Amino acid sequence: MQSNINTIDKAAMLVSGGLILLGIVVLGLVETLAGKPYGAAPMVNDAGEVVATPLIDPALRTGLVILGLMVLLLWGLYRYTLTPMGEAEPSAAEMPAD
Repeated sequence: MQSNINTIDKAAMLVSGGLILLGIVVLGLVETLAGKPYGAAPMVNDAGEVVATPLIDPALRTGLVILGLMVLLLWGLYRYTLTPMGEAEPSAAEMPAD
C-alpha cells in the first residue's frame, strides 16, 4: 500500500506543479517574448478601437493555475482521509527508498 501512496503523491505533485509552472512561468515567458502589450486587457486607442491584444488569454493562464491548485487541494484531502486520527505520518527515515 505504501508504494501506491508514494506513486499517487509523486503524480499529484508533478501534475499540480506542472500546471502552475505552465500557467505562470512558461506562458509568462511566451507572452514576454511575443512583445508588447504586456497587460491582461486589450489596448485601445482614443476612438475605442482595439489596437493590440495579449497573445495568450489571461483567463487560460488563470485557469491553469487554479486547476493546479485544485489538484493540490484534492491530493491534500486524499491524504487527510488516508491518515487515521491520532497517527502521525511516517518520517522520511522510516519510509523505504524507491
